[in-house]
Amino acid sequence: MCEHCNRREFLGSSVLTALASTGAWNYTWASQAPAAQPQGKARICVLFAGNPGPADRGWNADPMQTEKARQVLAECEAKLGNVELIVGQSNSNEQTAELLDKAGEGVPVLAINLNCFALTRVVNPVLERRHPMAVFSLPASGHDWMYPPRWQRAGHRVTLLASSDYGELERALRLLRVIPLMQKTRILLFPPARGTAPACSPDLIKERLGAEVLAVEQAAFDEMMASVDEEAVRAEAETWTKNAKQIIEPNEEDIAKAARVSIALQQLMEQHQAQGLAVGTCMGWLPRGFPCLGFARLRDRGLPAACEGDMDSLLTMMLFQYAIDQPGFQGNATFDTSRNLLWTAHCTAPLKLDGPGGAEAPYLLRGHSEVGGSGCVPEVQYRVGETITRTKFVNLDTFLASTAKIVEVPEKSVRACRTQIVTEVKDAEAMAANWSSALDTEDAMTLLHRVVFYGDHMQDIRHMARLMGFKVIMEG
Repeated sequence: MCEHCNRREFLGSSVLTALASTGAWNYTWASQAPAAQPQGKARICVLFAGNPGPADRGWNADPMQTEKARQVLAECEAKLGNVELIVGQSNSNEQTAELLDKAGEGVPVLAINLNCFALTRVVNPVLERRHPMAVFSLPASGHDWMYPPRWQRAGHRVTLLASSDYGELERALRLLRVIPLMQKTRILLFPPARGTAPACSPDLIKERLGAEVLAVEQAAFDEMMASVDEEAVRAEAETWTKNAKQIIEPNEEDIAKAARVSIALQQLMEQHQAQGLAVGTCMGWLPRGFPCLGFARLRDRGLPAACEGDMDSLLTMMLFQYAIDQPGFQGNATFDTSRNLLWTAHCTAPLKLDGPGGAEAPYLLRGHSEVGGSGCVPEVQYRVGETITRTKFVNLDTFLASTAKIVEVPEKSVRACRTQIVTEVKDAEAMAANWSSALDTEDAMTLLHRVVFYGDHMQDIRHMARLMGFKVIMEG
């Protein structure tokens, strides 16, 4: 083992050596990829089905309700910033086909029913062309709400939002944009990739999600690090030290190294116009500086970043970033069944778990817990009392998911990784006994990791699964 290796680094470097020696390498190197392009907007087709009816009778939406929906959609388009709505009204399958032609092949559809059985009369082109579709149905706007679940059970990617809350239109747009944004996504990977076998395959990721995975040459990144502006490094280090509640183990050199990596990772993402990052060699980065502060920086800016090359966790963070604009806390699990508790712990964590516009959580600067306290990592103190969703998207086809409540956060962690949350779950004993039972692997990291998000997002997970053809397994 190398001078600074621990168990995880040794295993990871062994995987990398084996891949290189056998030639089992199917990544495109970032230096050989076509010139990067901005991600652009997600196009969504909005289909108003039928015509509004009278306000005082009938099974229909009225003109005021229809205008309200149009107004909310326009506000959402401006607010979200990365969606382009192609809006039209249809009273026939022919008109629907014309609207879909205008929107483009495979563009997701938001259908809004305005009159009884209007949607069922005009929906065939959407189903026949296999467009993902969310259906928004106001109460008493017709009986068409019965059919989307039937279409979904028949194999179509359809979900239903039957509600009087016009805010559900924003939810629908957020969920629908996940599909085209993933198709415009570029992921950077410092090999090796780890996780479930499908998630480690760039070809399968491209086939099933549309995202491109590019491998980064370590030597090229080291050159980038060497050229980082010294003033930017000092400013980054000062920001982390000034805002920390306490600095415990790290010295100035540790902090400066971590700050340099942080700036370089940001520049790397900008250079390649990438939206996601996974580093499979991070446990060997102590001599150059751990990337843990850099991961936090990227996630706080809306760019998911996963340590240990965990592609399942990275893809989980990316799906949720596009759906809810919140970063995730990727971490290890450990149980206390006597108190019905489940912990999540890791040595990197975003400060803004509410999202890029939210406030930073308090944090300490610590040494990494698995290399004798060396290096510099954040110990983030999340809010006690917060409901969380704990999930992971595995095998490119399944969400593992549960909810919990944060009941403890240490003032200063002692064991395990630095950032920790202790959560109360429904049945810790049953969860522990069935943990990762759906996964066909013995790899510890793949079994162990989950990603935590503030809030209860089970509805979002179920909607996303229906729209993208995935399964959901409840773990709690």
